[in-house]
Amino acid sequence: MAFKPFDLTGKVALVTGGNGGIGLGMAEGLAAAGAKIAVWGQNPEKNAKAEAALKAHGVEVLVQAVDVADEAAVVAGVAQVIKTFGRLDFCAANAGIGGGAPFDEMTTEKWRRVTTVNLDAVFWTFREAVRHMKDRAQAGDPGGSLVVTSSTSAIHGAPRNEAYASTKGGVLSMVRGLAVEYARYGVRANSILPGWIATDMTAGAQGNDKFNDQVIRRVPMRRWGEWEDFAGIAVYLASDASRFHTGDSFVIDGGYTIF
Repeated sequence: MAFKPFDLTGKVALVTGGNGGIGLGMAEGLAAAGAKIAVWGQNPEKNAKAEAALKAHGVEVLVQAVDVADEAAVVAGVAQVIKTFGRLDFCAANAGIGGGAPFDEMTTEKWRRVTTVNLDAVFWTFREAVRHMKDRAQAGDPGGSLVVTSSTSAIHGAPRNEAYASTKGGVLSMVRGLAVEYARYGVRANSILPGWIATDMTAGAQGNDKFNDQVIRRVPMRRWGEWEDFAGIAVYLASDASRFHTGDSFVIDGGYTIF
């Protein structure tokens, strides 16, 4: 028998915020490896483009307009994935927003918005996913993989970024706890920490010559990260190749944080 540890045929994957940027990069990799794929996003145009791109890989695709800041919508969204495909093997909590503002001018409303989308929504998404995975394991079918998109902001300081960084640090602790608590059910949990990636969230900085000269020039690989750079790590973490790899944090930043 051929050794195919990265073959995702028969597996079902969910990527929140999967209609663009890092999330779409993950989804493209998962679909190319054979997984049935569900993606969440609220922009109709981006949803349509993502659906077409993913279906081009010849797999079943479900695109859902889910507001991750709404607990009921998250619960219903995960339930729909399981109803449609019969199972859920890989759940990537990737949806997130920025929250840049001087700390002394940060309003409670803005702070709550960032923490709701970047932290509470991860809790709701993983809670629903792990309930299903635990039930499946107790029925004799163990296994599952949870992945959260954190950020290098969780491990280095940046001004005007405290709300965002707090959420990204929080999910690291959440994932380590999940890795320990649900290992008995064959469920793994890991984090991905992207560095400077060319996405909609960083669009303003991408065209800033001063930023590119002072920051991107310091990236050892001398470029912005791209969404394609997250396809491989998603496939690895969804596949049996990582079946004993849990509680870890993967920094994908072209070497920026170690330089």
